[in-house]
Amino acid sequence: MGKLQSKINCSTSKYRPDDYVEEDRPAQAVQQYTPAHTGTVTSVAALTSDLCVSGGKDKAVVVYNWRSGAVLRRFVGHQHEVTKVACVFESNSFFSASRDKTVMMWELHRNSGPSQHFPGHDLVVTGLAVSPDSLQLCTGSRDNTMCKWDIETGECLQRAAISRNLQVTHLCWVPAEPYVIQTSEDKTIRIWDSRELQVAHRFPVKQYIQTYCDVSQDGRYCISSSNGFSGEGCEATLWDLRQTRSRVREFKGHFQTTASCVFLPKGLGLIPVVATSSHDCMVKIWNQDSGACLVTLCLDGSGPLASLAVCDSSTLLCASFNSGIHLLRINSIKGLELQEVATF
Repeated sequence: MGKLQSKINCSTSKYRPDDYVEEDRPAQAVQQYTPAHTGTVTSVAALTSDLCVSGGKDKAVVVYNWRSGAVLRRFVGHQHEVTKVACVFESNSFFSASRDKTVMMWELHRNSGPSQHFPGHDLVVTGLAVSPDSLQLCTGSRDNTMCKWDIETGECLQRAAISRNLQVTHLCWVPAEPYVIQTSEDKTIRIWDSRELQVAHRFPVKQYIQTYCDVSQDGRYCISSSNGFSGEGCEATLWDLRQTRSRVREFKGHFQTTASCVFLPKGLGLIPVVATSSHDCMVKIWNQDSGACLVTLCLDGSGPLASLAVCDSSTLLCASFNSGIHLLRINSIKGLELQEVATF
């Protein structure tokens, strides 16, 4: 467990527009824990209310207790960097995808290697989603294919290819439904019916590459994030999944690629909110109904922000290129506040 100290303030001006003005806020101490990874953290997911799982360019998959600041497990099995991690919340199993074209399943209480392998993609695996019942796995790759797997046996049940699909960037399973949301470099968000692994719906094509997606717990909405630069693109988009299956609204305010977007628990108040993280080093929380930005936190020295994970109604984790994983606290007692409390 790391000692309490002030965080070093490093310049992130290259990720911001020339006219950006930073809010004048008092310096706050940030707990510095033992780093989970050496180098860039590419993906993070909440495993339990206390634990997270993450993957990085160091090829490792790490289980970390973010409350105590301790590494519980470090798994090394991939030959190249880990691109994605995924799990079902409050489970003992989790999954990792890699540039080595493989997907592996790991067990929290297993000290040896992976408990299951899912080989079959020809290029880097960039999408990973676990069914809510933990029986099936969907993967997507730069080889333009989607695969559905039986988790227990490791068997590939179905494979689908789409021409010009380019790289799948993210996958997300719709709660209590047989549908999987997919974003990709062709700027399209697709809904897949996992029963036959067929495309059930395509949303209107966006102007920029779609980098990430998430689904609300009630399954009514999907949110996707967009590539971009200098404020062009860089938005998150809310989509209706049940009625119109069309765009609801956009959340604009980031200056560089928005790399991740998540729905936040309703425990924060009556207003539904979403969070985004960007290569401009900023995390933003938005009013889901109006599209207004409610609060912005700049993580100085972090470099591009890669991934967000929701731990509970007041805790967010944010993976970064330069400074590990950031533990963020959401406080709604005196208006909405977002504060960095630790890094690891």
